[in-house]
Amino acid sequence: MIDPDSLNVWYEDRLAGYLWRDPAGAIGFRYEPGWIESEGFPISCSLPLAPDEFSGADSTAHRFFANLLPEGGAREHLVRDLKIPNTDFDLLRAFGGECAGALSILPVERESADDENYCLLPEKELSRLIAQRGRIHAVLPENVRPRLSLAGAQDKCPVLFRNGQYFLPEGEAPTSHILKFEVPDYRHVPAYETFTSFLAKQTGLPVVDIELESIGKKFYSQIARYDRYWDPNGELKRLHQEDFCQALGYGHEKKYQGDGGPALSRCIELLREVSSDPAIDTQHLLRWQIFNILAGNSDGHAKNLSLMYLPNGEIRLAPFYDLVCTRAIDRIDHRLAFAVGGERDPGLITAKHWDRLAEECDIGSRFLHGLLEETASSLLAQLGETREMFEMRYGEYRSLQRIERIVRRQCSLVGRM
Repeated sequence: MIDPDSLNVWYEDRLAGYLWRDPAGAIGFRYEPGWIESEGFPISCSLPLAPDEFSGADSTAHRFFANLLPEGGAREHLVRDLKIPNTDFDLLRAFGGECAGALSILPVERESADDENYCLLPEKELSRLIAQRGRIHAVLPENVRPRLSLAGAQDKCPVLFRNGQYFLPEGEAPTSHILKFEVPDYRHVPAYETFTSFLAKQTGLPVVDIELESIGKKFYSQIARYDRYWDPNGELKRLHQEDFCQALGYGHEKKYQGDGGPALSRCIELLREVSSDPAIDTQHLLRWQIFNILAGNSDGHAKNLSLMYLPNGEIRLAPFYDLVCTRAIDRIDHRLAFAVGGERDPGLITAKHWDRLAEECDIGSRFLHGLLEETASSLLAQLGETREMFEMRYGEYRSLQRIERIVRRQCSLVGRM
């Protein structure tokens, strides 16, 4: 019998817990007793391993699971394509089989995520998918219904990429890569994300593997999922993860500090509390914030930071993703997602703001200034070489000049400090 108000939460072939919704639509969660007794792990820093129920109008559980869902236009497309109610619980029921991380959310009548098949995506169908900007349910026939969900506001499509071919998942099949597409009025986004990510990697930041691809005159980026890995038997496995909004108990509507979300200092505090190597992860996070300011990425918010739960039991800061020089794109807010010493305008940040940030994060001011100067020097040294590498792979791309101008201008501000 189908229960429209209950769902099960699975980790691989183990039942981890239960979801339900109350008459007001709020989502509650509790762990399966066997999960607790058999040394299961907390699925989130905000949901400690205990027999208690996490429920109520302001439920931490509701915020955690709602953070697995698409936002904005991407969410509206799913609701419209499948004609389902626009509620968090109904979306989890429809798309919770393959989410970010290792949890599968399934109807109670299902015993595990065992519906895992793939269908080849020929070039003609890939072209259609790109034209639809990843709206997989608008492209596939009705008898093929993947149950997958990726958080965020941008249209994207999870796929299995193997031996140079794309496969679309059926049911809850795990995916290895994410395809991200040109956005109306922002057609340079795939190229900008690829170039910005290359630049970050050249300066020593751990970033996701990304490539720029094209079909016809349309560009898209292909990004390897850090929360998936191939085991020695050649099987694709899921890796548990959670973004910083989930870990800190914030809803996706508060991913920006200016909207009531966490400050960078709170994110660093989280790493000190849970990371298996807090010194390295804290330094990476500080350098990420510095890079965002110098490379023009004002959209580095709390949902663009994640924790990875590794097979050996360690918890580490995930590789950085969604790196885009947003200041090179017109009509996008240039104010920073995380303030520096109270200042969100990247053109107005002074040495005093960096000193204040160091105090907020309980780190040495000289150490932070050293990271700032080191990152600025590395960016300037790598900028030309990274563009040459990019254009050798993908051809000339004149719009990258806009990113170069922003990087040089921001680095010059550091020099004047």
